[in-house]
Amino acid sequence: MYAERLLIETDAEGNPHHWPKLPPSAKVELIVLVLEEPPSLPRRQPPPCIAGKGDIFDDLITPAVPEADWDALQ
Repeated sequence: MYAERLLIETDAEGNPHHWPKLPPSAKVELIVLVLEEPPSLPRRQPPPCIAGKGDIFDDLITPAVPEADWDALQ
């Protein structure tokens, strides 16, 4: 067994440009290491008709019921 390093470039859809010639009638193990970070996706925005119209009416941190009523703590 021997190791051979191959660099394969892909197109915009992730398909390889050119596959290398492989040895005939052989078992080949392929390990893929991505050399670059993927481009970050743009931050999603709400539709303009609902943007900024949400309101918070209560405390989001304090539990709605006291801890004594929780069954998980018993």
